[in-house]
Parts: sequence; C-alpha cells; structure tokens
Amino acid sequence: MTPDPADSSSVSSQDLPARGDLRFGTVPGLLACAVAAHGPRVAIEDGDLHLSFHQLGSLVDLAARALASRGVTRGDRVAIWAPNLWEWVVAGLAIHSLGAALVPINTRYKGPEARFILERSGAKLLFTVDGFLGLDFRAMLDWPELPTVLFRHPSWDDFLQAGDGAPAVDPSVVQPDDVLDVLFTSGTTGRPKGVMCTHAQTLRAFWAWSEVIGLAATDRYLVVAPFFHAFGYKAGWLAALMRGATILPQATFDVDAVLERIPRDRVSVLPGPPALYQTLLLRDDLAEHDLTTLRLAVTGAASIPVRLIRDMRDVLGFDTVITGYGLTESTGVVTMCRHDDDPETIATTSGRAIPGVEVKTVDAEGKSTPPGQAGHVLVRGYSVMVGYLDDPQGTAETVVDGWLRTGDVGILDARGYIRITDRIKDMFIVGGFNAYPAEIEHTLLTHPSVADAACIGVPDRRLGEVGAAFLVPRAGQSIPEASAMTAWCRERMANFKVPRHFVTLSSLPRNASGKVTRFALKEGWTADA
Repeated sequence: MTPDPADSSSVSSQDLPARGDLRFGTVPGLLACAVAAHGPRVAIEDGDLHLSFHQLGSLVDLAARALASRGVTRGDRVAIWAPNLWEWVVAGLAIHSLGAALVPINTRYKGPEARFILERSGAKLLFTVDGFLGLDFRAMLDWPELPTVLFRHPSWDDFLQAGDGAPAVDPSVVQPDDVLDVLFTSGTTGRPKGVMCTHAQTLRAFWAWSEVIGLAATDRYLVVAPFFHAFGYKAGWLAALMRGATILPQATFDVDAVLERIPRDRVSVLPGPPALYQTLLLRDDLAEHDLTTLRLAVTGAASIPVRLIRDMRDVLGFDTVITGYGLTESTGVVTMCRHDDDPETIATTSGRAIPGVEVKTVDAEGKSTPPGQAGHVLVRGYSVMVGYLDDPQGTAETVVDGWLRTGDVGILDARGYIRITDRIKDMFIVGGFNAYPAEIEHTLLTHPSVADAACIGVPDRRLGEVGAAFLVPRAGQSIPEASAMTAWCRERMANFKVPRHFVTLSSLPRNASGKVTRFALKEGWTADA
C-alpha cells in the first residue's frame, strides 16, 4: 500500500487498515483520528475564520451536545438547507456524532419542494440560513412549528451555548452500519426518493476515492460543488477530513471569486463539473490570473471533449485530471480513471470500478453485453445503498439480486473501463432507431466552434422524434449555419443521430450540481414550436 500522506501520527500508515471503514469505523471515529493526527493544522478556512482540527473537534462536540439537549438521538434525522459554509460541516458532523442521519436539501429548491423532503424524512430539526441569494428560506417553507436553527444568526450562537452545560455525548454508541445520511434524488423521473447509506459504506468508498485521486494533507481544497450533493459533501469536505486537507467552502460558483481565491488561498484541489472548467477557459482575461497553485481536478460527465482535458492540463495548469462516475444510490462513486490514464481515456470514459465494486452492462433481456456493445449499467458491491427510505417496493425494483439498476446506458471496453452513453430516460427514437443524446453531444463537442452542447428529442411528423442540438460557441467564434452543421455531423455520425435543428445559446441551463436541465430545453422548445 502507498504510504498515506495525510497520516502524521506516530503510527505508520502501513500498520493501519487499507479500507476507510476498518480504519475509522464511523464518521465520529474519523473525526477523532483527524483531530489526533492534525490537531493544530487548519481544517477549514471560510473568509476570515480559520478553524484548526482541534477547534473543529471542540465545536462539533458542543453542537452534538446541543442537539442531544434538543432530544435528537441515534436513528433520528436532521436536515440542513444551506449553502457551503463552515457551520454546515460542524452541524453535519454533530448529527453524525449522535448516530442521527443527515438530510441535505438542495438550495435551489422552493418551499414546497423542501417541505416535501422534510416531511418525507421526518426531520426532527432544520439547520438553515436567512438571506442567501436574497431568499428567506423559513418564509418559503411556511412551517413555523418546525424547530429551526439559523447559521450566521444569533440562533446559531444560542444553539451552541446551549451545548455548554449539556451532558457529554458518547460517540461510541454510533455503529458502522447505522444510516449516515438520507440523500434525496433529483426527482427528474418523479417524486424525489430518499437514499440511505451507512457510515461504513461512505468511509470505505471515499477513502478509496481520495486515494485514487491522490488527495493529501498538504492540499487546500476549494469545494465549489454544493454540500447538499455527494460531490460537495462526501467527495468534498468529508474526503478532505479523511486526508487532513484544508477545506475551503465556496458558497456559490462565482467565477470572479474563484479566480481571486485560487492565488489568495493557495488552492491546489478544484473538483467540479466540466462546465466549471469550460467557464474558466472561456475567460478573455484568464492569462491575467495566477493559477500556479492548482494541481488536481476531478470531474465527470457523459460528454467531455478530449480538448477540454488537454486544456485543463496545458492552460489551467492541473498536473492531474481524473474523471469518474457515480450516483446517489451507489454512495456517490462507482468508477474512476487513474492518474496515469491518457487524456483520451480520461475524456471518453469514466474509468474502471473502484475496489470491491463490480460493473456490468446487460441487454433488455438481462443478458450481459460483450465489450463495445451498449447496455443498461448495473452495479454490485458494498457501495450499493441500503435502500430507499420507507419505500421497499422502489428498493426492490432498483436493486435486483444485489445489482443496482442505475438507469444509465453504457459501454464497457475490454479493460473494464466504462463509457456512459446516456440515461435510459433521455433516449429518443428516430424512425425506429435509438438515439442517445450524450453520444451525439460528445461528437458535437469536437467541433472547433462549440464550447458546450446539449441534445434533446423533439416531435417530428415523419420520424416521430428527431434531435435538437443547443450549442454554446467558443469565445470569439460563432456557430455555423444549420446547413453547415448538418453536413459536418453527417460526416461523423449515422444519419438518424444527426440533429435536425440547431439552436445557439449563450449558456446551457444547469442545476446546482452542474447537470444540464433538459426539461428546461424541452419546455422552451415546446413554447417556441
């Protein structure tokens, strides 16, 4: 095993378990190890506030005692509806310390959407904020009876003070198989479902994740991905805590703020969706900004142009760029590229399975498809969720004989590397042929004038459905006329895949996780039709 750069204790990392679940047991166990190993070093920097690992541990203990004094106990659920702030990390770890389950809520949600999750989860208490992006979350929620604590408000200070005289909390009551969190799906195919994962699953998965990417105690990790998402929470501040890296929360993706923070805060790790790096690369003044501290990027999407991976290395200056694939139902991670993979592999695949996890593709009859042939992606292993909250039928339909039915279409190569070609639900049928938007987008992104692309199926009288491509031009360029784009596409893809419509946009609509909101494109198309 490679020596662990995050372990500065007197015990050699070779003497410790290679798996995160065996090394730490539970998230409270992880926190105790981090405090012991990195005590005086800075754990979190958020504005003028710098918290050492010792201080973080003390604040978490205080918050846990305050929660216990409010009646929160093992097995309960507590929600957080707030942007990336240091208080989010403290509250999250305090919830874990009691054996309660964390329920993160999307900051883009409106009141009824958030209330659905709070009611569905049976959350005993809510941590939130007042005034984020000019919004009053409590007013939007319209639920004055729900016990609520506001970050960056006297109620947060009062909450912590209440922990001062409260009895000590015993984190040893928390067990590895206790539910760590309930993360609700995006609800793109219906009502959001609460995905339950345990301490052991999460620790094992993200110890492996952080080892593959090479996250180290010397790193300074700007967490732009939202904490309510597994990418910002588990692959974000929790992974940083595992390795002793400094957590730098970023409340919103403001490109000017990010460019300013990189040199000022000596940012070395900057994961995010491809759109984050594309936005940086499209800046006319990029050369005026100091990016020399950057070393590690982690991203993932079905469509990433090889050019973007090369530009991330050659222009943005990252030493290492890694892509991966995961979903909420798999604890957030399934496959990853490795640091020594070539740019084409990193751009065109999502890597191979992490240790202890199996991936296969099957046809409509459930038979395994051979290398190079598309099929429904199935996942089996320790990382597969415990199940959907209070939904045994949904769980049974999604996890069959131990295999998680991901809803994704993918192609495995002979090396075991997966290329996600699309979501099954995003597929459209052109004259009887299955067309996968991500596959079409991947080709469109190789056009020299195209910076970003999305494709949807739209109604067609003759063929039933055809593709409509929405294209964002590169800086200083324009998208060619439809006839020229059609001719270009016909040279590179089967005719049924060629979009019949081309629309130029200044940017694509995306959710807080960076994913294109195809429904917004479809609604816009319907309105224009």
